[in-house]
Amino acid sequence: MERRLSRRGRRPSRATQLDFDDVVYGIHTVYETLAAGEVLRTIHVARDRKKDPPLRKLLDLARERGVQVRLEDRTFFAQLSFKAHQGVVGIAPPFEYAGLEDVLHEARRGPALYVILDHLTDPHNVGAILRTAEAVGANAVILPERRAAGVNATVRKSAAGAAARIPVVRVANVARTIVRMKEAGVRVLGADAGLDSVPMGRAELSGDVALVIGAEGAGLAPLVKRECDALVKIPMLGALASLNASVATAVLLYEVIRQRAAS
Repeated sequence: MERRLSRRGRRPSRATQLDFDDVVYGIHTVYETLAAGEVLRTIHVARDRKKDPPLRKLLDLARERGVQVRLEDRTFFAQLSFKAHQGVVGIAPPFEYAGLEDVLHEARRGPALYVILDHLTDPHNVGAILRTAEAVGANAVILPERRAAGVNATVRKSAAGAAARIPVVRVANVARTIVRMKEAGVRVLGADAGLDSVPMGRAELSGDVALVIGAEGAGLAPLVKRECDALVKIPMLGALASLNASVATAVLLYEVIRQRAAS
């Protein structure tokens, strides 16, 4: 079937045809994606920004990697559904997820650290968690295939380049994945604010550990909670009962790092 023409008789622009999941946008995110060794098919740069100092490193790296750079008018970017692009958009191949067995058997110094996301749907939260997990040197972030945010353009932007640097695993079933990780010798701790949870300062976080973070609002699914070796909570001293999922993840991850450094 012939593609419908616009009102002026022209075919839709390249901007309207972009696959949102395959887009990396923002100067820092595009640069870090290239620096991490990922392939970009093209980079689209606003024509009036080509001489901006922040872009020089990115354009030099793109030239070094042989990535085509296209100069675009502002009308190209005005048609995009996302606005925080800073006049820079990279087109990437579909995101390549890692395998669970691969990350479990990856040889690394020191104890392993994993983050499991139990059906988080907010891509900003997922991206922020990827960024923190990469910052603390976690081995991988694991998320479910359905009813959860996958690695799309918003996740990549929120991760600020971390999506290109930390393995991300997609699994069919979170509870069964926890069982498999326990079989591999990983101690699985669920983040839960319940009365039976251990305050994070008293939790045993040495050895190979996986932190399970529940969905926004709903928390951990009952079956997922049941499969965890233990439940941990963040002490809340104010009036609020909980933290944002990405903030809670950051607090718990740095408690892991603190305890390991102290020991």
